[in-house]
Amino acid sequence: MSVAGTSQLGFVIWDQDAPTGGTVYDHNLISELRALGIAIRLHKLPGPWPEADASAQAKLARALRAQPACLVDGILTGASPEVVVAAVESGHAVTVVVHLPISDELGLEPGRRERYTALEAQAVRAASGVVCPSHWCAAELQRRYGRSDVGVAVPGVMPAPAARGSQHSGIPRLLTLASLTPTKDQITLVRALGQLTDLGWLADLVGFDLADPGYAARVRSEIAEAGLTDRIRVTGPLIGSVLDQRWDAADLLVLPSRVETFGLVVTEALARGIPAIVSAGTGAVEALAQGASPGAPTVSLDRLRAHAPAAVVAPGTAIPPNDPTALAEVLRSWLSNPELRRAWREAALVRRATLPGWQQTAAAVLSYLERLQ
Repeated sequence: MSVAGTSQLGFVIWDQDAPTGGTVYDHNLISELRALGIAIRLHKLPGPWPEADASAQAKLARALRAQPACLVDGILTGASPEVVVAAVESGHAVTVVVHLPISDELGLEPGRRERYTALEAQAVRAASGVVCPSHWCAAELQRRYGRSDVGVAVPGVMPAPAARGSQHSGIPRLLTLASLTPTKDQITLVRALGQLTDLGWLADLVGFDLADPGYAARVRSEIAEAGLTDRIRVTGPLIGSVLDQRWDAADLLVLPSRVETFGLVVTEALARGIPAIVSAGTGAVEALAQGASPGAPTVSLDRLRAHAPAAVVAPGTAIPPNDPTALAEVLRSWLSNPELRRAWREAALVRRATLPGWQQTAAAVLSYLERLQ
């Protein structure tokens, strides 16, 4: 089967309404593969994935066998290794696209986490191939599951106009764009902002708020208890022109995730000239470095404290996860230092011209699939 020829390539995704980095990745990859001349047969499977019933798993099995080779979103296969095993044993090539290991979602009951870890290990090992969005994620999959041939296809980004930010209002505006879950850890940001009430700022928490209703309620409760309801808006998911308006108004992206395989939203921010604060030790650090020249220094918390000149060449910084005090310290530096804000902004504007596009993502996936033959 030649992927680049006339044969059909299947792509199996989760049919859900919530916009996520994974769904953005999947849909852009499909579009670009088609632009490269690959005939894609799209299978959209509804259901409570990864906890799917027998009927949903039967639909997944049929989708994997509907063509000689297919890509499949990892949330569909993570808890269904027997479906992957059966498809591969019957001669079908199955390449799993791992956006986030399903056992990494915080808030899982320990028994479920252990079960997910064991099931996902079986699925990853049984698959014909595995693709993920970052070198950080590939290293994690190798460490956990012993898979040394994981392909890396870094997410691309669509060109976007430079954000105007708060240049008219004069009040710096922060943006977090992520589902409200313990993994994305918006509560750490709320607690950090609670230490900065003496400074001027506004913040938007944009993202799907029904994935974990209990956590979303806690976020809103923390905001209210801190007396910040007039300064922090929890908007729910936004798309289209309404989301574009939030992007255009933003001066800084804050992504406090405790776990992140890449952080597509970071490169989306850089595409608009918006710097970012991300969590150290996650794949979001790799996203913040996208488009940087080789050897370019990163910004550490220690450099910020020392006011080192080298600290201002990157469009943001990484801070320890789950540490409101450290985040508040960096935000205070950024809010109270116009020179630092200007330097981060200029660095982000420079990156806009060097970020990879989705066509490069598709080319990387296609090259990996060709190597599997």
